[in-house]
Amino acid sequence: MHLFEALVIAHVIAGATGLIAFWVPIATRKGAKAHRKWGRIACYGFIVAGALAVAMALLSLYGPEERIPSVTDRELFDGLFGWMMLYLGLLTMGFADYGLAVVKHGRERRALRTPRYQIVMASVIVSALWCGYYGFGIGEPLMMAVAALGVVAMTLQLAFVWRKDVERTAYIGEHFRALVGMGISAYTAFMAVGLIRWVPEEVFNPVVWAGPSVIGVALIIYFTLQTNRKRAARA
Repeated sequence: MHLFEALVIAHVIAGATGLIAFWVPIATRKGAKAHRKWGRIACYGFIVAGALAVAMALLSLYGPEERIPSVTDRELFDGLFGWMMLYLGLLTMGFADYGLAVVKHGRERRALRTPRYQIVMASVIVSALWCGYYGFGIGEPLMMAVAALGVVAMTLQLAFVWRKDVERTAYIGEHFRALVGMGISAYTAFMAVGLIRWVPEEVFNPVVWAGPSVIGVALIIYFTLQTNRKRAARA
């Protein structure tokens, strides 16, 4: 078995674990044992899958073999299966890492300002900017659209980390948005990379691509409104 094939199998196992476990903390009571347990499983599964995606992207860009010969446009191949896969892998890891860290350090945000976390967020921004720039160069709007997601998300995270004053429980919303973002980036990566292997004629269908973002944003809005109602009732 070649190295790339082994990475694909490991990536599928880790990613499937994360994609399945992701819905348990969404559906269960927040803060409960099942929420915490399955949330960690989802995060660690996505972190492993993201790291393997980065490795596969580098092999696609710089490996000796020509992958997916059916894609004759090699610039497009490098964009989708190289730079965008690399960026989505880093984005998924960045969301998962931040989602765990903000619960651990949300009430003492100075820990989130250390190089340990700042480098992760900076790497996502740099990879997003390059992904968007490359997509612009080859005229691929999908690459530019997913790149914008990472830049906006990391900017909002940095704003929370460096803001002088925040509400005591603000970290809860940050945690939720990060982990929903993690799910969006993981499902988008599946649409970008996995879909072309199964139904290549649908790989550029904007409806398919919009699905994870529409569901994710709807969840964020729903739980934000729910939290605001509870806060108003307590007040």
